[in-house]
Formats: sequence, C-alpha cells, structure tokens
Amino acid sequence: MGLAFHKYEGLGNDFVVVDAATDDAVSPELARALCDRRFGIGGDGVLLVLPPSSPGAHARMRVLNADGSVPEMCGNGLRCAVVHVARARRQASGEVIFDTDAGLRPCTIDDADGGGLVTVDMGIVRVTEDVSLSIDGEPWPFTLADAGNPHAITLRPADRAVIDRVGPRVATHPHFRAGTNVEFASFADRRVDLVVWERGCGVTHACGTGACATVAVGVAKGLARANEEWTVNLPGGALAITIEADGRAIMRGPARAVFSGSFDASALERAVRSAPR
Repeated sequence: MGLAFHKYEGLGNDFVVVDAATDDAVSPELARALCDRRFGIGGDGVLLVLPPSSPGAHARMRVLNADGSVPEMCGNGLRCAVVHVARARRQASGEVIFDTDAGLRPCTIDDADGGGLVTVDMGIVRVTEDVSLSIDGEPWPFTLADAGNPHAITLRPADRAVIDRVGPRVATHPHFRAGTNVEFASFADRRVDLVVWERGCGVTHACGTGACATVAVGVAKGLARANEEWTVNLPGGALAITIEADGRAIMRGPARAVFSGSFDASALERAVRSAPR
C-alpha cells in the first residue's frame, strides 16, 4: 500500500501534504526524495498534518524543507494546511486553529466559492537589529526580524543574478547560528516588491513569513504605517499584509489543491539515491 499525499500550492510555493499520526511519519531523507522535482513529486517542502497538541486547536502542522531541515514556521504552507483540513471537515468558512512549532495560529477560511482564501494571525513580528554583512568583501545592510522564524531583510537593489549569489551566502552566514531566510525588498505606494531566498529551499515563488517580516521592517523604518494593508508582490503573486500597532502580522492569501496520489516510500528513496547528479 502506498502512502497518500496531496499536492498544494500557495502562490506557487508548493508542498507535499501528508496526513500523519506522528512527527516521524516522513524522515528528512524521505522529505528530500518527495521534494525532488525530477525523480519525486516535487515541492518546496513537506507538510505533515497531525493531531493537535493544544486545547482548542483543530490540527497541528510540522514542516520539512526540501533539504530535509525543519523550520519553525511556514506561512504559505499554513494556508495550504488550513484549506486541506477545512475541506476534510467540509468547512467552507470560519475559524481553523493550528498548532505550529512557532505556537498557535488562528486562521479564518473563506472557501465558499472554492477560492481557498485564508487569513492568518501570524503573531507578533519582532524587528531586532540592523547588521552589515561582508559578502565577497562587499558590505550588505540587513535588518533582522523574527516572524516565528528568522529573516534578514535588505532594501539594497538586487537583480536575480545578485540574489542567487548573495542569498545563499547570507542564509548560511556565521552571524546566524541556525541560518536565516533572506529578503530582497523595495517599498512604494503601499506596495512591496519582494524576492525571498528561503533557508533550506533557495528562491521560492512566495514566502508568507518573509512578507510579514518585510512589512514589519517597513513599519519600523517609517516606510509603511501600522494598521494599513500592504500588497506584497512576490514572483508567484500577491499577499495582503497588515502589521497592527502591537506588531502583530495579519496575512491574507489563497491556497490551492493541485492533485492527490500515493507513493511507495522505499521505491521513491531508491530512485532518488540512484539518480545521476
């Protein structure tokens, strides 16, 4: 018997969703095999949807990145998990509360028309410090923020070639003991244009926590105002982000089921191990 999975995407940030009973249902090695885009299903990560561990929660989410590492939080992944659980419950609207490794996250779904629109209370985003990092002998300014996971945001202009060079160097820089996500942002007219190098994935089409962290930095720097909704344009589409006066981030955006199936874990791992590199 194969293990059932569901492929979801949130603005092109795509995930293999597995209903599981325990945290070890998918190993780091299997996560890497599942996320392999040539020999596996393909995805930016694996989402385990688990029984809740906190009173009042409907389910718990555990994330494994494409490289098998475990991040604290994933905003786009959470929207996908919410749509998955709500549809299993035949719930077209209302509240869905998720346990995550970053704490409880109250969510509201509007799926009456099948659009999978989810609003998430992402919790307090803490903007911590400004740092300058030397990359290939060149100073790069970053502002650090914690959105349940770590982020380093720069407003310095960068094209894709620069992002591909600088992103992984910052993500694994010794300044960050556990690594960091890296945001390249520009602000204008209640709009942010954003590209994110995600820890454990590389450049992705969208990053929910990165969008929240970036707008929080904009508020801290006087580039944005609290209690205003900002449109964050990512390669895969737009998220609506509001940073409230107390620093709480509210994220609104879609999630979509793509397809479902099943896989033979041992056969998949063998195929990936034997694939040419």
